[in-house]
Amino acid sequence: MAAAVEARQHGMSVLLLDEQETPGGQIYRRVTQADEDRRRILGPDYARGSDLAREFTVSGAEYWPRTAVWQVTRERRVHALRDGRVAALEARAIVLATGAMERPFPIPGWTLSGVMTAGAAQILMKSAGIVPGQAPVLAGCGPLLYLLAWQYLRAGVRIGAILDTAAPADLRAALRHASGALAGWPDLVKGLKLLSGIKRHRVPHYKGVTGLAIQGEDGCAQRIQFQADGRTRTLPASLVLLHQGVVPNTQITWSLRAGHVWDDAQLCWRPVVDGWGELDVPGIYVAGDGAAIAGARAAEIQGRLTGLGAAAAAGRLTAAQRDARAAPLVRERQSFLRIRPFLDRLYRPKDENRIPADEVMVCRCEEVTAGRLRDDVRLGCVGPNQVKSFSRCGMGPCQGRQCGLTVTELIAGTRQVPPADAGYYRIRPPIKPITLAQLAKEAEVNE
Repeated sequence: MAAAVEARQHGMSVLLLDEQETPGGQIYRRVTQADEDRRRILGPDYARGSDLAREFTVSGAEYWPRTAVWQVTRERRVHALRDGRVAALEARAIVLATGAMERPFPIPGWTLSGVMTAGAAQILMKSAGIVPGQAPVLAGCGPLLYLLAWQYLRAGVRIGAILDTAAPADLRAALRHASGALAGWPDLVKGLKLLSGIKRHRVPHYKGVTGLAIQGEDGCAQRIQFQADGRTRTLPASLVLLHQGVVPNTQITWSLRAGHVWDDAQLCWRPVVDGWGELDVPGIYVAGDGAAIAGARAAEIQGRLTGLGAAAAAGRLTAAQRDARAAPLVRERQSFLRIRPFLDRLYRPKDENRIPADEVMVCRCEEVTAGRLRDDVRLGCVGPNQVKSFSRCGMGPCQGRQCGLTVTELIAGTRQVPPADAGYYRIRPPIKPITLAQLAKEAEVNE
């Protein structure tokens, strides 16, 4: 939205393709339809998104809701499905705002019914006002875990427990970045207020949790086992919400064969972009968390910078005009990034929750276990594409979204090489499902 607004201010013709029904993205989902009660529950950071959505709505950009992009080519051609109908578009510049997705959390029992991600639970609350009828157990680490707990409490939901995998040693290591955290004190204060609000409700709160395992019968979660304070504990849990941070959604950038690097601080792949968000594929940009995890406010500013970069490349303003307008935006964005190293280290996901034991399912779509993948590596598979050929891991409906990072790290660990040497899946279109009839229809249109 921010990139579209900026580009429109410089006279560019802009079309925004959105999978959702209304403007708002993931963070501000359905913010234009939210009533006062839902805004109160979700908090002021959510409510402020209505200003950006309103700015976008009046910007003059064309808007296609309910539109899924299933292919983007290096020649800047976009293939999409709009309300089930095919469309093919060509553009001078393409801005990918794919955002973040939750990191896989492959632990014993994570495929049981009643286990879902914290982000998915928050989407239900934002989009339909749905909250659990039973007391959920929230497990993992990261700011979203506590934000969701705070929002649930404001909605009147009782929380069974919070199981935080971050340990005191993580806090001590994060304090090396204390100067940045203090510079980003507004976010630090917000976090402390969340923790204080949760504490007032006397929610059972365990820290330094290890050995997470969800147990149940007949395919349904019933309890969660873990170690904390030197003891093994078991809690009843028919609803478990898992979260250990978010990572860039890179499916489209991988499909473009753009350059990517392994980010050891955030333990994920990210595309290589310049200061304006442009990939090494000319004319294609990435704005927001799809380039690197930085948060909603920083993503909005990066969107404006990307809009400036695209406008300058199109000759709508000079490089000097672009740079002058960008300077205050760069400073503002930096103010939101200062706390990032502190958060990345404090909530660094544990190895045991990223790289599972042999019996744990890695690829939910094709039911491939970690042990099967390790066996394939021992047979000579050196990367994800080879294990895909051996085991079909990554060939299901999610196309590797839910297992890709796990597979990279598991192969790297088995081979005892850095994750960058293991690589990632070769992503091919369609990025989103499309029927043969729809594909044939596009061929007719092109003829």
